[in-house]
Amino acid sequence: MNFPEQLKYTKEHEWISVEGNIATVGITDFAQGELGDIVFVEIETKGQNLSKDSTFGTVEAVKTVSDLFMPVSGTITEVNPALESNPELVNQEAYQNGWMVKIELSNPSELDELLDAAAYKALIGH
Repeated sequence: MNFPEQLKYTKEHEWISVEGNIATVGITDFAQGELGDIVFVEIETKGQNLSKDSTFGTVEAVKTVSDLFMPVSGTITEVNPALESNPELVNQEAYQNGWMVKIELSNPSELDELLDAAAYKALIGH
């Protein structure tokens, strides 16, 4: 299982990568493994300013649907267009081409509340 050190993580199993004032968000390798084969990703919040911990979309696997939560507050500026026709990218490349959204940060200090790789591994028992 992969836990990139440069990322931050949430207790709800999202990852976040920040460059300047823009963050890329997806679900962790652990989360996609627990969900199983992902068949659909629904994100209809592009352009919306959402607060930390609010739902920005859902991911549907063969046997379950799971909400996606904002790791920090911000405006969703982009939704990964590849997931519309290839939702399995989340299973195959959770930290690369399987990203979900890009966010313009509205409160960068919230990043300090997120988990580092070691704390996330401890959370899930790895």
